[in-house]
Amino acid sequence: MSAREWIDKDFYRELGVSSDASADEIKKAYRKLARENHPDANPGDEEAERRFKAVSEAYGVLSDPDKRKEYDEARSLFGAGGAGGFNFPGGGRGGGPGGPGGAGGFDLGDIFGQGGTSGGAGFGGGLGDMLGNLFGRRGGGAGTATRGQRGADVETDVRIEFAEAVRGATLPLRLSSPATCGTCHGNGARPGTGPRTCPTCSGVGLVNRSQGAFAFSEPCRDCRGRGTIIDQPCQECGGEGVSDRTRTLTVRIPPGVDDNQRIRLAGQGEPGRGGAPAGDLYVRVHVRPHEVFGRSGNDLTITVPVDFSEVALGTTVTVPTLESKVSLKVPAGTSSGRVLRVRGKGITRRDGTQGDLLVTLQVVVPGKLDAKARKALERYAETVADTDPRPEITALLRDRE
Repeated sequence: MSAREWIDKDFYRELGVSSDASADEIKKAYRKLARENHPDANPGDEEAERRFKAVSEAYGVLSDPDKRKEYDEARSLFGAGGAGGFNFPGGGRGGGPGGPGGAGGFDLGDIFGQGGTSGGAGFGGGLGDMLGNLFGRRGGGAGTATRGQRGADVETDVRIEFAEAVRGATLPLRLSSPATCGTCHGNGARPGTGPRTCPTCSGVGLVNRSQGAFAFSEPCRDCRGRGTIIDQPCQECGGEGVSDRTRTLTVRIPPGVDDNQRIRLAGQGEPGRGGAPAGDLYVRVHVRPHEVFGRSGNDLTITVPVDFSEVALGTTVTVPTLESKVSLKVPAGTSSGRVLRVRGKGITRRDGTQGDLLVTLQVVVPGKLDAKARKALERYAETVADTDPRPEITALLRDRE
């Protein structure tokens, strides 16, 4: 996509956020729209597919601090226009009266000029240099082509079981997204043919144009700034080198992954244009809760109900681990809520750090007592009647009498 086409878009409007939205707000808006319009959730819906591509493109710019800064500078310079575009001096996209190059005309290509060398003084660098990164260029000069554009990053979600998050897992991931065309392998030309160097710009992607005493550079209109011309476009991708297809990737979930953690797969996002690198794929992991175990950092947690007599007299309880089971000695007089630690039975991460199993003892009170149990408990209450279980509170109450 050329600079002219890109700058005429309103990426904030695509995501439904304000221009001063925070990075988290932008990410939240993108994830919501990407889920709603994902091709897998809307099979055969061309409008949803178009929206999915549009929000992915917008997020690719606004999620990158450098690109967003350059994009905002362009908005500030031109001023936001109607229909999501920008108001350029001279009116319209092509210029003022007389059209591009006419009397009083103003062409957007002038603004993105790289500096002229003939017909008078040129503006070295120009706005094209300031926005070089945003539109795929690195550096300036009239000899630099504008055809490289890094692919957009893609984000998807996976859900795994608690045990898979602890031990790690290898999962197949099925994606439907833009990818390098399998027919032309990304060059955009029909098999058996190939792109040829544009004779107008000699493969540079830019042409010089004189206007009065000044000379400017603008993207070549014959090759649209690519530097090459495709005479016989690929039938699958229409010459773009990119087509939507379903692919299956293998994702390795590292042991000890946290809920809502993102895993980056470099170069697995949308393919780049004009030989630029592909974007990255971010896999956000959602961990299903376990019915028994919990987690605190690298430690596994479990709550074990115990009877009053067990903690009063002492006992041995058997508790499960993720792999097997362990037996724990409960000392006599243990209070409810005490935590017992089992070393090395927690989460072992890929770097070798290891957690423990934390066992919380919780005294349960029976809802009903039969006659025999009630009499036994009443005899116990009579035996300990002189023992105060809450001496601090009793003392405080006595001071307030």
